[in-house]
Amino acid sequence: METMGTQLIDDGGKRDRGGRRLTARIRREELLREYDESGLTQVEFARRAGVKYPTFTNWVQARRTGAGCRGKRSVPVRFAEVSLPTTGVAVASLSVALPGGLIVRGGDIAQLAALVRALQEGERC
Repeated sequence: METMGTQLIDDGGKRDRGGRRLTARIRREELLREYDESGLTQVEFARRAGVKYPTFTNWVQARRTGAGCRGKRSVPVRFAEVSLPTTGVAVASLSVALPGGLIVRGGDIAQLAALVRALQEGERC
């Protein structure tokens, strides 16, 4: 009778609280480029790359749709030009702290509100 042993190998990769292996964004991008050039199906490529199929399809879909808007997508940044009328010397007596740490200061409530709206529209996916 043979005995079977079990061996736990730590590959040194980062894991989340649930124990799932985390893949760095750079590595995901490399794998997606390799997939594009491979000619394999998603199932075949995921198996060969050692990535779970549902995880790999999520990466492909996120790249295709530009999902992950909060700093996780590789879509170029868009800028919006904002022109506000000048009324002389601006006094920065009002401040608005936006999510993400940006602070906008100004002296006119209407102008400040227009600027905040323009910045928020530029953030949308």
